[in-house]
Amino acid sequence: MVVSKELELHTKGHCDIQDITAQVASAVHGSGLQAGIVTVFCPGSTGGLTTIEYESGALADLRQVFDEIAPPDREYRHHLRWHDDNGHSHIRSALLGPSLTVPFVAGQLTLGTWQQIVFLDFDTRSRSRRLILQIVGE
Repeated sequence: MVVSKELELHTKGHCDIQDITAQVASAVHGSGLQAGIVTVFCPGSTGGLTTIEYESGALADLRQVFDEIAPPDREYRHHLRWHDDNGHSHIRSALLGPSLTVPFVAGQLTLGTWQQIVFLDFDTRSRSRRLILQIVGE
């Protein structure tokens, strides 16, 4: 069986990181499925999904690494083509990826003790984001 759900987030941009673990767990629980996988997908090219220990030090480290890999003040060809300022946002999203899949057993996500599901908004402004959840199982 496949159950589709949506999450709506309001983000601040500039590498805003939001813990969405509780919302994903609630959607899995609400699906009535006991075992399977849930895929979380971000339509758009300036957001990404991953897991991390959601604590201030790890979040600051993650932001710093993205600043080192794809700094916002670098000149991007994307800026020249579209006359905007979010070239680094697209690069960061492409590196992290737009989706994440997590197994669940007995209706519970199989995350580790310190592992949370996070959405990262790399864009340069606040946004409303829609995430798609596909819950597949039995």
